[in-house]
Amino acid sequence: MLNTRLATSFAAMLMATGVQAADLDLENMSDADRAAFGAQVRAYLLENPQVIMEAVQVLEERQAAEQAQGDVALIANNAEAIFNDGYSWVGGNPEGDVTIVEFFDYRCGYCRRAHPEVTQLLELDGNIRYIAKEFPILGENSLISSRFALAAREVSGDEAYETAKEALITLNGDMDETVLRRLADTLGLDADAVIAAMDSEEITRQLAETRALAQILQINGTPSFVMGDQLIRGYVPLDAMQQIVAEAR
Repeated sequence: MLNTRLATSFAAMLMATGVQAADLDLENMSDADRAAFGAQVRAYLLENPQVIMEAVQVLEERQAAEQAQGDVALIANNAEAIFNDGYSWVGGNPEGDVTIVEFFDYRCGYCRRAHPEVTQLLELDGNIRYIAKEFPILGENSLISSRFALAAREVSGDEAYETAKEALITLNGDMDETVLRRLADTLGLDADAVIAAMDSEEITRQLAETRALAQILQINGTPSFVMGDQLIRGYVPLDAMQQIVAEAR
């Protein structure tokens, strides 16, 4: 990355001085000419340090555009797994004209920050389909939380999953059996049945498939969102989400 940035800065400096990179043959320069040219470059950059920052900005904008184009292709090539995997919980308006997919971890601080804003977005805009992708990557408590939520759904259905998800996103402390039983009781669930289902092959498969999809999409952190044909890796505030939804719509 550093070499690329330096090369870009160097090219920008040449253009600013009216010299084209193609006009230079650095390989065939004499040592004296190379030293003299290097001194000129150094002097120019010391006098015009903003050139480096301008070149870096151009490079970053170009890389962002390339990343966005790559993400469009990733989403298109994996659309079925992203939007219709057959097992991820669907909330909001299942018939909405825009779909938001969230990869989240219950123990992720930014997921907890995003949660009320995602909820508010769905409440303000009744035409969004929301898909929850359980992506526990922050340790054992994250994994246990996801298994509990998915087991609640397996035992008692979508409504039970939603209430478990709402509770787990704010729950702190170790997820031992005592905590799990207390949580199940609080949510009106059959604690024995839910705990027994947590290690089911189906739940293990779902988590593995979501993890594999995240790797394909180059997602390695939470929260991450698919909104229309955009892939956003990181927290997005409410106003930015509303703008992205408007663009997708």
